[in-house]
Amino acid sequence: MLQRICRMYCADPDDRQDLYQEIVLQLWRAYPQYEARAKFSTWLYRVALNVAISNLRQRTRRPVAERFGDTVPDVAPPLDTGPDAEDLGQLYQAIERLSDVEKAFVLLYLEERTYEEMADILGITQNNVRVKMHRVQDKLRHLLTQPA
Repeated sequence: MLQRICRMYCADPDDRQDLYQEIVLQLWRAYPQYEARAKFSTWLYRVALNVAISNLRQRTRRPVAERFGDTVPDVAPPLDTGPDAEDLGQLYQAIERLSDVEKAFVLLYLEERTYEEMADILGITQNNVRVKMHRVQDKLRHLLTQPA
């Protein structure tokens, strides 16, 4: 679950590993305050998503350091080499174009969370989850059908 969150918010493998470590650290620090009012997985998602979004905001605020070298690869290596690898790559490219909040909805949807669980994790009503999920799905369909 944590790896999926990291994949949604970081394209670079090194950044994903850093984010994963930061999430685990924050979970460790926050655990003593866990009160069991919500399911553990709900609490875990909430902490992990907050860390991922905060990390993304920090990375967009600071200038990106250029890496110098003899060759620079044009694209990241594929995640999978199976028959669906191209479709999966296109889906991740479309997801990367979503906002932070929209990415959270997609992540929870791909994790097969119920609307009730999504509402608990995101702190909104189930009706709001339904409306936002419908809008995110429409946006993804649009992004997947338009040329890159």
